[in-house]
Amino acid sequence: MGQDNGRRGHGPRCIALVGPFGSGKTSLLEALLWRSGAIPRQGHVSQGNTVGDASAEARAHVMSVETNIAECEFMGEPFTFVECPGSVEFLTEMQGVLPGVDVAVVVCEADEKKLPALQVVLKELEERSIPRILFLNKIDKADARVRETLSALQQASERPLVLRQIPIWENGIATGFIDLALERAFVYREHAASEIVEMSDGDHAREEEARFTMLEQLADYDDALMEQLLEDIPPPRDTVFDDLVSEMRDGLIVPVLIGSAEEAHGIMRLLKAIRHEAPGFEETADRLGVGGNGDTVVQVLKTIHTTHAGKLSLVRVLSGSVKDGDFLHGEDGTEDKVSGVFRVMGQQVTKREPATVGETVALGKLEHARTGATLTSAKAGIVQAAALTPPQPVMAKAIVPTERKDEVKLSAAIAKIAEEDPSLVILHNQDTGETLLEGQGEMHLRVTTERLTGKYGLTIETHQPQIPYRETIRGSVTLRGRHKKQTGGHGQFGDVVLEISALPRGSGFQFSDRITGGVVPKQYIPSVHHGVEDYLKQGPLGFEVVDVSVCLTDGSFHTVDSSDMAFKTAAQIAMREGMPQCHPVLLEPVLEIEIVCPNEATAKVNAIVSGRRGQILGFDTRPGWEGWDSVKAMMPQSEISDLIVELRSATAGVGTFTYAFDHLAELSGRQADQVIAAQAERLKAR
Repeated sequence: MGQDNGRRGHGPRCIALVGPFGSGKTSLLEALLWRSGAIPRQGHVSQGNTVGDASAEARAHVMSVETNIAECEFMGEPFTFVECPGSVEFLTEMQGVLPGVDVAVVVCEADEKKLPALQVVLKELEERSIPRILFLNKIDKADARVRETLSALQQASERPLVLRQIPIWENGIATGFIDLALERAFVYREHAASEIVEMSDGDHAREEEARFTMLEQLADYDDALMEQLLEDIPPPRDTVFDDLVSEMRDGLIVPVLIGSAEEAHGIMRLLKAIRHEAPGFEETADRLGVGGNGDTVVQVLKTIHTTHAGKLSLVRVLSGSVKDGDFLHGEDGTEDKVSGVFRVMGQQVTKREPATVGETVALGKLEHARTGATLTSAKAGIVQAAALTPPQPVMAKAIVPTERKDEVKLSAAIAKIAEEDPSLVILHNQDTGETLLEGQGEMHLRVTTERLTGKYGLTIETHQPQIPYRETIRGSVTLRGRHKKQTGGHGQFGDVVLEISALPRGSGFQFSDRITGGVVPKQYIPSVHHGVEDYLKQGPLGFEVVDVSVCLTDGSFHTVDSSDMAFKTAAQIAMREGMPQCHPVLLEPVLEIEIVCPNEATAKVNAIVSGRRGQILGFDTRPGWEGWDSVKAMMPQSEISDLIVELRSATAGVGTFTYAFDHLAELSGRQADQVIAAQAERLKAR
């Protein structure tokens, strides 16, 4: 066959299994491993006995929540499959893996509700120029014609979906398939490979029609093939295969294969397509612009912290080789010594021999290595091939250990989890003293807290983070603050007159003085300033005060008893008595948010924004995203704490948003009263 033409060598292959949540990726991984002989029997997700999704969290939620890695050998060639979670909340797992793979198998099904999720996945592949094959799964449960399904799926892909196989139907059930490139019919066999059969007259007519459609799509990029079709000259089979291979590798088309992962149908044809048609590591290295100078180059696909082996970095070797004891360098010149080369098979990690070019292995104890990094044996380091930029968090929880003695242990555990998952952000809020765990949604944060409990043995509590409310004043006042205390020896004396007034929103805090005649000595004026600043950390409503001006206008001192502390205390007294007279008001932070969603959900999104006291600024088409809109709005920060939950529910699980602080706005009425009362309770409990 002509499908190997143009390849510079086979070598180990690395294949990503990607697709929407629930499309059957874990089942496909299991079927691939079984059909290739890597495992003795095929497990099932429903039975909790698959190689992938073996973590406690994945089993508990019956969904992929982390990358699954497994190896097999097919027809003498080693394959590493890296299965990525399908939920948008775990999208960063896929983003770290994709740069180092040769091809992606996109697993989907005939379900139009999952089209937006499929588009999210395909967009990632398109932007990174990853060659891809689409595997139309659950063909045994399909109730629509494949070509109708394909027409619907085409909406999600920028490139043509080229049907490679059509099903053989018997009483409405897919009992086999016809390979349009091979021009052969196969019937599925239980627990065995498909068997070649003769085509019926009806199937032969269907095959001719579908094959011609496939050839027309290929001819869009091959003038010679177009001429043959116009002249009714049957093209040689090798030409057809060559076009399928080159056009898929160049990202011009997306070949579509069909099957059923649960029943292990269509798996051998998929394995053969990967073997014969997927590019090798040389093309992947070329795509990333690395290798070729004799140095070892590896791309870090995933970081894993294990109980026994410690930190492991899953890498694709794109140039050279790696063995125990080798040194690898990052872009910034950091150096790490490889402490063991490991094979990963699901949850099983075992030591292995040195890794050669093209292989996907785990390397031990690369302390400076991060997911998405490119490492090299060259001491000068290497330019990063594919930067990993996790999305902005959309949900947060404040997290505390139940036992105070576990605070250090919690910090260490969170740091490890965040290193494994770059889309998690850990923040310490200086204002509230809270440790915040920020992530991509409700399930993302739930799985993280479950890992802290299950893997690290911590008992933790979570609650909604405090909103950084502020307060300001509407009025002004001039007030004297005097601190006088007589004790044995030196006493304490400080006397100030402060003029307190409001400033325009966003001005912050301004301090000045109009002291004449030395009524307050210059050396004490900074202490007055500090006293005012200390008070403003917690105003009469219980929050930090902003947009206020304080001017020191008068005062008096005692040559013996005055001191820095006395004047600081006097200033605090003046502020404490004067601020309640200035008509304090509560301010809430307002964010500018941009929500992206499929356009069929835009009306729902607008209603959600309005229902959360949001002000819609406008909406437009999302640049580069067919069928998506971008909605811009202003929304109080207190309203976005669980916004993502409602948003995902309204957008088939794919809507998301970004945000930035915009301004502070007055909050009054019952809502303000509730906020002030809650703050008073918090302060009383301290």
